[in-house]
Amino acid sequence: MSTLSPRRPRICVDMDEVIADTLGAHMDAYNREHGTSLTKADLTGKWLWQVVQQDHLERLEEILRADDFFEDLPVMPESQRVLRAMQEHYEIFIASAAMEVPTSFAAKFRWMGRHFPFIPPSHMVFCGDKAILNADYLIDDNPRQFKNFKGEGILFASPHNALITSYRRVESWLDVEKMFLGENIPR
Repeated sequence: MSTLSPRRPRICVDMDEVIADTLGAHMDAYNREHGTSLTKADLTGKWLWQVVQQDHLERLEEILRADDFFEDLPVMPESQRVLRAMQEHYEIFIASAAMEVPTSFAAKFRWMGRHFPFIPPSHMVFCGDKAILNADYLIDDNPRQFKNFKGEGILFASPHNALITSYRRVESWLDVEKMFLGENIPR
């Protein structure tokens, strides 16, 4: 007689602004191209497109939609180590709203394989509306993704959401580690 083990808690993790520094790369490309010096501090409570000159909006969008933009994004500090450790206790999925920028799919898939090879392709979800996810938690920087999500949304800090206080939030991957793995994690 076989005994079924209970399902491990399932955590979905967003890609952009959670494990990949998309905003930093987007802002750096914009600054180089336009000779500006925007910083993340300039964006508190705002999205990048809310602080750039109106006549630069089209180019800002073109940067994001370039076939290779998502190929070389910096990895968020500690995300690789913490996610690898979390896999021992949780079922981890990466859930990206890649359909919002359809040109990003192939580059995001390659980026994941290069930086998070321990997460199998079967645990990567490319979607639009994350309400379809069947998980206990969703770690995301965009609170709109929590609207119809059935589990608990955990807001990952980003300049645009700095003023939002209606969700449990984490400031970094060290906070994620404390939340899901406890205070005394050997490093």
